[in-house]
Amino acid sequence: MADTDTQQVDPKAERKAARLAKQISAFAKAHGGAEGQVAYIGERGARIALVGEDGNWGNLVAPTLEIAQQAVTKAGITVHEDFDGEFAAKVQTGRYEWKRMAGIQIGG
Repeated sequence: MADTDTQQVDPKAERKAARLAKQISAFAKAHGGAEGQVAYIGERGARIALVGEDGNWGNLVAPTLEIAQQAVTKAGITVHEDFDGEFAAKVQTGRYEWKRMAGIQIGG
């Protein structure tokens, strides 16, 4: 008799989630801890936005929303629903970011 409650585990997806979790953990270690937010970005998959306790930030892209969610869970970081409020305020931007944002606004 087959157990209908068992889930199929995709080994490739598991490996990808484990690799992403390792990258997230390395980021957290390098920046005194980290928090994140997962966002679906369409066919491309899902973006994992990371913000370190020191204000540094970065992004990772997972092939699916499910893999992204598995990765942040495996890494054990705090995950926010939205990228706003106190979480967004932790991001430190430098001259490069301000110059780049200004260039986008004026067509550069």
